[in-house]
Amino acid sequence: MDAPLPRSFFDRMPEEVAPDLLGCVIERSTPEGVVAVRLTEVEAYAGPHDPASHAYRGPTKRNAVMFGPPGHAYVYFTYGMHFCANLVCLGEGTAAAVLLRAGEIMEGHDLAAARRPRSSPRDLARGPARLCEALAIDRGLYGADVCDPAGPLRVLPGEAAAGLRTGPRTGVTSAKDVPWRFWIDGDPSVSAHRAHTPRRRTVIDQG
Repeated sequence: MDAPLPRSFFDRMPEEVAPDLLGCVIERSTPEGVVAVRLTEVEAYAGPHDPASHAYRGPTKRNAVMFGPPGHAYVYFTYGMHFCANLVCLGEGTAAAVLLRAGEIMEGHDLAAARRPRSSPRDLARGPARLCEALAIDRGLYGADVCDPAGPLRVLPGEAAAGLRTGPRTGVTSAKDVPWRFWIDGDPSVSAHRAHTPRRRTVIDQG
């Protein structure tokens, strides 16, 4: 069994952790089997210092894990239908995190396809909600320790990614020009950039 990334990897600024996560593998173990995804797109959020972050207005029951130690999963429900996953960075009380936006299925293709039966192979983990569906990430993994070798959700080292790009974060209403979206240039699993479109109901920015 490969060892996950150490906690010290996540004990850094989110804009430093985010590009280093590209090419790494997030692995999810369930009774049905293992699905592993090579990360190709992520976004950094700086907590109380970042208007686009869920932690901007301080700790709540929803974002409490973000204020804890690094290397844990912050999973949240959005648009009334989807889960999204972040990895907590820096030390306790800082609430920085990296949103997992997209990836390529490396192991468990059949299981991921069964979870997303209407998706093409390219789209199985293309976008933060699809990635969570393919990996069966839900509220039960809130606070999961991704540095635990025996944990159900682990982040493993991968091959260094080439051709990294950076640009504005997607789908946020605040600090939308901050260039903290990172992706592997030309990778087909990277999601299309989407500027924020106002909706009738209020939706909290991702982060």
